[in-house]
Amino acid sequence: MLNQTSATAFLLLGVTDIQALQPYLFVVFLAIYVVSVVGNGAVLLVVVSDPRLHLPMYFFLGNLSCLDICYSTVTMPRMLENFFSTHKAISFLGCISQLHFFHFLGSTEAMLLAVKAFDRFVAICRPLHYSVIMNYQLCTRMAVTVWTIGFFHALLHSMMTSRLNFCGSHQIHHFFCDVKPLLELACGNTELNQWLLNTVTGTIAMGPFFLTLLSYFSIIISLFSKTHSCSALRKALSTCASHFMVVILFYAPVIFTYISPTSGSSMDQDQVAAIMYSVVTPMLNPLIYTLRNKDVKAALSSVFTRRGDLNTSRAHF
Repeated sequence: MLNQTSATAFLLLGVTDIQALQPYLFVVFLAIYVVSVVGNGAVLLVVVSDPRLHLPMYFFLGNLSCLDICYSTVTMPRMLENFFSTHKAISFLGCISQLHFFHFLGSTEAMLLAVKAFDRFVAICRPLHYSVIMNYQLCTRMAVTVWTIGFFHALLHSMMTSRLNFCGSHQIHHFFCDVKPLLELACGNTELNQWLLNTVTGTIAMGPFFLTLLSYFSIIISLFSKTHSCSALRKALSTCASHFMVVILFYAPVIFTYISPTSGSSMDQDQVAAIMYSVVTPMLNPLIYTLRNKDVKAALSSVFTRRGDLNTSRAHF
């Protein structure tokens, strides 16, 4: 049961209050959302349906695609609706629920990216022991662990935020409910909430980030020491660079948002950062992780080929 508060609803002010921009932003964000859902959905479909992709690398890629579909869906439909809605209110319970699922999925993705980097480290630096180290039991345990930690991390924030009193303005200068803008609206002592945001969320962001950096650094060192072909080295480094770009696009805005003091950055800056890691990154992940992957491209083409043949046979029938 939530603690009593004077707030029964909040008003999400959205990305911008400039009316002329809103139709264009709606089209842009709708296109991003469709690409994100379709792209991640296609990856998830082939990872589940194609036996050739039942490997640790694609197991974690399937987890990431599932996360990104849900992650985008937590905020994007509401943001798209608010571009044309005059009623931009969200209930207190709806706000806390959105906050919970946003942090649940976001923190899980932060840890999953580190797990994916570790998987690539073992595959490249310990190829002879890869199948022994990355066995089914370990992969399942790692996936369950990151999802569980993400859930309880989000539960901590949602419970602590729900206990706050909001007796002033109920206008949230953001396109979704998040801890930081809600702390700006709270009256009373929020030092514990701020400490949790900076310390716990900061650790969940920084810890996986440094582990990811360490994994890619070790991969690059290993490639330089083992690869004698310049073309093979260039191709491997190019793949690492594209993966690393996604990692930076996700972690850098998260660290900027949640480790900086509440009053240290404007809400406009926080919104730009949130768009980067919650809107842009889920769209880029399936493109970056699959366009350079021959196995996934072959699985996708075979799925569409089978469906095309099935439709042709039905038409003849």
